Amino acid sequence: MKHDINYTMLTDFYELTMGNGYFQTGMKDRICYFDVFFRNVPDGGGFAIAAGLDQVIRYIQDLHFDQEDVEFLRSKGIFSEEFLQYLLQFRFTGDIWAVPEGTPIFPREPILTVRAPAIQAQFIETYLLLALNHQSLIATKSNRIVRAAEGRAVSEFGSRRAQGADGALLGARASYIAGCVGTACAMADQMFHTPATGTMAHSWVQMFPDEYTAFKTYCQVYPHAAVLLVDTYNVLHSGVPNAIRVFQELGITSGGIRIDSGDLAYLSRKARKMLDEAGLTGIKIIASNSLDEYIIRDLITQGARIDSFGVGERLITSKSEPVFGGVYKLAAVEDESGAIVPRIKISENPTKVTIPHFKKVYRLFENATGKAMADYVCVHDEQPDFTQPLELFDPEATWKRKTVTDFTAVSLLVPIFQNGQLVYQAPSITDIRSYCVRQVDSLWDEVKRFENPHNYYVDLSQKLWDVRAGLLASQR
Repeated sequence: MKHDINYTMLTDFYELTMGNGYFQTGMKDRICYFDVFFRNVPDGGGFAIAAGLDQVIRYIQDLHFDQEDVEFLRSKGIFSEEFLQYLLQFRFTGDIWAVPEGTPIFPREPILTVRAPAIQAQFIETYLLLALNHQSLIATKSNRIVRAAEGRAVSEFGSRRAQGADGALLGARASYIAGCVGTACAMADQMFHTPATGTMAHSWVQMFPDEYTAFKTYCQVYPHAAVLLVDTYNVLHSGVPNAIRVFQELGITSGGIRIDSGDLAYLSRKARKMLDEAGLTGIKIIASNSLDEYIIRDLITQGARIDSFGVGERLITSKSEPVFGGVYKLAAVEDESGAIVPRIKISENPTKVTIPHFKKVYRLFENATGKAMADYVCVHDEQPDFTQPLELFDPEATWKRKTVTDFTAVSLLVPIFQNGQLVYQAPSITDIRSYCVRQVDSLWDEVKRFENPHNYYVDLSQKLWDVRAGLLASQR
């Protein structure tokens, strides 16, 4: 996505005050490690979907302060002149690892790790969280909706209810990654190649003297892509009959009708019967109107004859749970000798106690089924022998252990930047979408339940568990 705005100043002000503090106390070049992770899956689900890495990459590549930015900061009267001059040459020179977009992710595990000088690593927190939290939220919600549709197509219809232009555009991108077939947003297609689709509004029908004329005119303009909105007046008494009449007169056999109000299960069954009796078995039925995964699931259970769904406000805003709680926490620093020293955040709330150290994350796939069985987090310099049975340790309970055998381990965090240079070849959005489908398919159905999903294992190596336990003990 090309930005006309330099987003460097889209940061929390305290990133700048801390940066000035690091600069003045001689800590600006101290290497440190930060992790992005989240604590809870939205909607009580069993997993989330990672998205937003592409925007992180573009932000890092364009990270710089303009003279105008420096003048603004100078006007605050709290920053040293040396620090302000430093900002004019500011660039990211560190390393970043991240899980690829479209990957199912789970609480507590790093989904992105930064190794960089203190000022740089601290400064990028705000935008990284903004990008990853928003798109991961919308991708997660979209994937739930797509799975509820059980193979029926889902299109994103949410631009007009999105929270700002970026919410619409990047939300459409995230929804496509997670399985939607397209978007109603033309600009999202132009920018991200998420296929744009559209039919007509009620206003089109109202512009003509009668519904029949409106339908016929539209079909004459778009004979090969005619989808008629049949609920402007009365779905069963005028909308569907007029659509059938026009389709038959013009010889159209592969268009569709859309129902945007009323009892969608009942109306779709009746409409399907009318279309079939008219010999129009190839005409599809599309439904919209404040849908989400639960309504779609209920419609299918009730025998609705709907071929595809248009989902708007409840997808683009993740209305049921509109916040993805990703956080950015210090995990380690390097001392003067270059040794990595783990750091831990402790809280009276156990879920807020962090997992320290520079870490690697592996996903363990059962060889017999190809299903993901657990994620394994270890210290960066460990070389686990995955040919042997592996004992996993729950980070919250010493007694909760699991031994796994006959599996294949795949590293989740891949290099994105090294020494400030991009080393990652980003896949196309269609490849990301296909990858997401495969990865979600690798999860057991029990993990994918909407209610009371199975708790997927994210466990620690013995070494990492001991490091964490030691740091906790030292703070008592």
